[in-house]
Amino acid sequence: MAVRRKWYLGALTAALAAPLAFSACSAGSLGSAEGGGAQGATSITFLVDSGDQTVASANAIIKAFQAKNPDITVKMDTRPGGSDGDNIVKTKLSTGDMADVFAYNNGSLLQALKPAQNLVPLDDQSWAGQLEQTFVDSTKGSDGKLYGGPWGSSFGGGVLYNIPLYKKLNLQVPKTWDEFIANSKKIKDDGSAAPVEQTYGDSWTAQMLVLADYHNVEAQIPDFAEQYTAGKIKFATTPEARAGFEHIQQVADEGLLNKDFASAKMTDGVKAVATGTAAQYPQIGAVAPNIETVAPGKSDDVGFFALPGADASSNGMTVWPGSGMYIPKTTEGAKLDAAKKFIAFATTQEGCDAYSQGSPPQGPFMSKACKLPTDVSQVAKDTQAYFDAGKATPALEFKSPIKGPSLEQICVQVGTGQVDAQKGAELYDQDVKKQAQQLGLPGW
Repeated sequence: MAVRRKWYLGALTAALAAPLAFSACSAGSLGSAEGGGAQGATSITFLVDSGDQTVASANAIIKAFQAKNPDITVKMDTRPGGSDGDNIVKTKLSTGDMADVFAYNNGSLLQALKPAQNLVPLDDQSWAGQLEQTFVDSTKGSDGKLYGGPWGSSFGGGVLYNIPLYKKLNLQVPKTWDEFIANSKKIKDDGSAAPVEQTYGDSWTAQMLVLADYHNVEAQIPDFAEQYTAGKIKFATTPEARAGFEHIQQVADEGLLNKDFASAKMTDGVKAVATGTAAQYPQIGAVAPNIETVAPGKSDDVGFFALPGADASSNGMTVWPGSGMYIPKTTEGAKLDAAKKFIAFATTQEGCDAYSQGSPPQGPFMSKACKLPTDVSQVAKDTQAYFDAGKATPALEFKSPIKGPSLEQICVQVGTGQVDAQKGAELYDQDVKKQAQQLGLPGW
């Protein structure tokens, strides 16, 4: 999916489409969703990433929305995930060619779109007051206004793992990085599975050991996001932040990776951890709906744990509060009214239920009007447990407007041995500096 959000993950948007997701179709119209009925008096377009799960959810929401609003027709267009998709979104906005509604990341990637300049504010909508604060904080512009409604559910960043293999080897879920490496070495000695799956063929997935480590960074440096945004702290000169790059190098140096790590794709990784040919796959939970597609019947064999850090007492999960649905300022008149109705519908229980038909949620919804289905995956249950325990921290890109666009490529360089962890962190600091200067942030 291209949920991938770089993430996210622009890349992570990829992931969802896959985050996760954490999505490689060329942009093109798929037409209106099936079951839409007669053409409505007003027609709007909806742009989403091209991941199978994302498209399925979009189709389901469109169908449900049109059933309640027969005077409105929604036509879906798709774009790639990752950096390619980011560029398409930026180009469409800059040329005035954006769809009437589009789904995209929030957090730092949203800030790069200059929402106050390019998007319609939505803080005056009736549903705005029922959103989770984590989502609201990550979907505001520099002017403090809300610019998006929730698209999908929240999800965690960490490690997908094969439950039967963990049971076979009598392994416990690790709460420190050292325990994770110890588990991985036991798996390597067993020889029945790759200890750590990596899928650099989808470059956005290479970021996970850096992005999902942010809870651990903030546990050690509580004001890291503030110092980082102000240009006072860097990855290369901060051991707690540089650790993510060091993790990427370590799993490669110690021979813990799958043989095809340089070319494998995200779906290969999901299949590997679901079938037990890989034991652990650093990923965002948003890709979990792909399990049934690539390994039918194996969803209950895959669990999730937060990326372990230096201290077991502060163990917790890095969170992505879903993505957003946005309206460009080029949408006007009757189309604007229809677009607002469409986003409002997505915040209701009916809208969330429709989304779940295409992509089962892997964490809580960001609208308080929505409850999770009773039948959710083990990944979703494991993710929910961190929320329930109060051990969840939004990813850095949701606490700072800065996320360098080249992180995924830099992580691939580290993971394939082209540069070491120190050099990778230095390259990322340079990447971040360019973006901070483009945003006009003080201190850079």
